[in-house]
Amino acid sequence: MATSGRREVARRILRLTDGIEESHEVHEPVFDIKDTPIESLENAVNPLVPFLPDIRKHAVTAKKACKNPPPDGLTLDESASIRLYSMEWVPHDKCLYVVLNDTLRSEDGEKVKPWFLYLKLFRTAFERLPKQHLT
Repeated sequence: MATSGRREVARRILRLTDGIEESHEVHEPVFDIKDTPIESLENAVNPLVPFLPDIRKHAVTAKKACKNPPPDGLTLDESASIRLYSMEWVPHDKCLYVVLNDTLRSEDGEKVKPWFLYLKLFRTAFERLPKQHLT
């Protein structure tokens, strides 16, 4: 049991420190998604299947885990796109956030193109989240 707990702590530390060794240089975006249409989560993940074979299954899981309608005013697809990004599964290197972050760090803009539909949905969700002012 203790070994399992240690693995969980190590996994969380790895997730928090992902990218810590990166250069802090500001790079110009290598892509523009402003003209990309907003699609359903199911359609948005279809182009990702070649490098995330189980992504459709995880998208269904993310959508089922969201309240319908979401209490924050997002659409179900928008809410599920955020949940999908934060989900972890095995193998770890095939988690959406791991593959997406690696792709975004690449300077090859062609690698990002299959992600456009998902990124548009994900970004739209974040832009529509209610603003909270904490003191």
